Amino acid sequence: MKKIILCSVLLLCYAFAKAQSKTTYDIRITVISEEDNEPLLGANAIIRSLKKGAMSDLNGKGIIKYVPAGTYDLTVSYVGHESKTVIAIVPDQLNYHFELHKAEGELDEIVIQSTRSSRSFKRTPTRVEFIGGEELIEKTAMNSTNIAMMLRESTGIQMQQTSQSSANQSIRIQGLDGRYTQLLKDGFPLYGGFAGGLSIMQVPPLDIAQFEIIKGSSSTLYGGGAIAGLVDMVSKTPNEEKELDLMLVGTQALGLTGNVFYSARDEKWGTTLYASANSQKEYDPDGDKFSNLPRARTISLNPKVFYYPSDKTTIWLGLNGTYDQRKGGNLDAIKDNSNAYTEENISRRFSTQAIWDTELSDNSSFQFKNSVAYFNRELLLPNMDFKGSQVNTFTEVNYKTNTEKTEWIFGANLYSSNFNEDAVTNERDQKDLTAGSFVNNVTDLNDNWILETGLRTDFTTDWGFFALPRASVLYKSNGRFTSRLGGGLGYKIPDLFTEDAERLNFQNVMSIDKNVLVAETSYGLNLDFDYGFAITDKIDFTINQLFYITAIDDGLLLNSSVTNAGMFEYSNATDVTLSRGAETNIKFSYKDFKWFLNYAHIDTQLNFLDGNPQKPLTAKHNAGSVIMYENEKWRIGYETYYTGKQLLFNGTETTDFFTMGLLVMKNFDWGNVFFNFENLTDRRQSRFSPTVAVDISGIPTFNEIYAPTDGFILSAGIIWKPFGNTSHHGHGHHDDD
Repeated sequence: MKKIILCSVLLLCYAFAKAQSKTTYDIRITVISEEDNEPLLGANAIIRSLKKGAMSDLNGKGIIKYVPAGTYDLTVSYVGHESKTVIAIVPDQLNYHFELHKAEGELDEIVIQSTRSSRSFKRTPTRVEFIGGEELIEKTAMNSTNIAMMLRESTGIQMQQTSQSSANQSIRIQGLDGRYTQLLKDGFPLYGGFAGGLSIMQVPPLDIAQFEIIKGSSSTLYGGGAIAGLVDMVSKTPNEEKELDLMLVGTQALGLTGNVFYSARDEKWGTTLYASANSQKEYDPDGDKFSNLPRARTISLNPKVFYYPSDKTTIWLGLNGTYDQRKGGNLDAIKDNSNAYTEENISRRFSTQAIWDTELSDNSSFQFKNSVAYFNRELLLPNMDFKGSQVNTFTEVNYKTNTEKTEWIFGANLYSSNFNEDAVTNERDQKDLTAGSFVNNVTDLNDNWILETGLRTDFTTDWGFFALPRASVLYKSNGRFTSRLGGGLGYKIPDLFTEDAERLNFQNVMSIDKNVLVAETSYGLNLDFDYGFAITDKIDFTINQLFYITAIDDGLLLNSSVTNAGMFEYSNATDVTLSRGAETNIKFSYKDFKWFLNYAHIDTQLNFLDGNPQKPLTAKHNAGSVIMYENEKWRIGYETYYTGKQLLFNGTETTDFFTMGLLVMKNFDWGNVFFNFENLTDRRQSRFSPTVAVDISGIPTFNEIYAPTDGFILSAGIIWKPFGNTSHHGHGHHDDD
């Protein structure tokens, strides 16, 4: 009976697996540009009579699955190119090759949104890593409750757990704290300040069409806070074909998640609706009577309405609400509310998003966007209650114009943040207002060189004026070699909510002193090389090599107060934090097999400390291997990840370790059934060193977290698609070109 949740999911999986339909076939397409013989990413192939379609991947390939025998019109289109229609005879002919001719006076396909450019993926000088399509489905199956899995397995990104009791995690890009990464959804700042707490744990992934990751200083693009980089989550939008995804997942750790996504569109109106509910029972795999996963209840609801008054204008409005309650700590106290140690987090989010996007002419457009976000959190400990709320607003207008060789974007935005603590003194309340303007230009210098430049100017009340230039250049050979060099400046205004304060549960942390502190500033530089070639006519090889450096001046530190015993106060570092390193990504493809190899060298030095030590809880060496087998019926993935030795805050060196995972997914025309074996070898920190120590009075002390705390997790689930298992997005695996 104890594993009734997992058993119920397995029974559902079995029931649906028995309901296989009649024989169907897969149509495979390849789409290239007629002019330069380059594969086209994001080309649409559709059989309208069946309402089935596919989108081409980075190699210009796509699969329309589960097509019955018959004769159909197969149409392939790509923005900026002339469409083609052929007669598809199934099963006599299942492979089709398309060469699309460029149409005069039209824009290229908009694939990457986070660069603010309307250029195609391969012609953007800014280095962007892309996660979408089939890999996004795989990661959603591996973790259906939040986006931590999506980010953790990207090269050079670390998900740092800051609390065993709440399981909260913070994203680190290239060894830099989470506050230096800007999280966006559809171009809107997602969380900031107080609202950054638990943020990664409260973003479910089923309604996301693709992830776009820019590493290095990106403040010119979206304002302060993007010193390490930015992550933009692009939501699904309604298509002509209705879409309904119903997902149910259970784990042996007594977790249960249900997700629903629906979209539909007619000529004038469209809608999407996403709902998610998660229940997790307290879980203690190491038997120390303290939870490694907290008792959790989370509900999210996100409806959107789209209005299309004309072919050139789109207006949409979205609402988002999330309620999350987590309680971890002593198992007996969680169950009977005794006086033993527990940590309880109760958070409520409500936000609105609105966009008006219109084409003014064939080569210019205007956009207005606005969001208002409210966040409330209660952190309840045996001897402390920390409560507060934050209201953030964001408003932006931008104008784009382009010619055959160049593209300009001009814009201005206003961002406000207002945090209020529920306390008698309100000493830690903070208000900030930032007004900014920006300009960005992309120019084709010739057939092989493309230059991108930008400048942002921000004025922030209490912190001053910031000028943020950036530049990137792309070299693209006539073959499959490309190289990008880029860099820029960034800044981050101080606020109370850092990883160090989160680890202290904000106890005895003093307020931000605007009369003493100054804003953090940075400069960064990226250089990467990308090369691919066919080893044989069946084996394809691609390698991407990145080198980077980021330096942060006046870094915000939290240390014991000299003048107030027992308190912690913020100060600026006297020297730079210097993060430098390299990332290597290799991909082999052979028929239905793909093998991905990655390595990250992260050297983050705290130059303001004696001896310039490596940043604590940051492994200098990380590596991974992913082997995927994918065809129309199966998707099987085996992962191995290595995490090198790390330093604790007291200078002690931790052990290194490997984790492994296995995903098995069976595809049907109605959906998918999957089993995921996460952390197969059950690597968890308690096998190396204790995660919690309890003194004679029963008061626990939690040790720093450097390895997984939950160990092996088996999950099983089902994704049911009543309108058919069609693919609308291209496949990518941390690709950047």
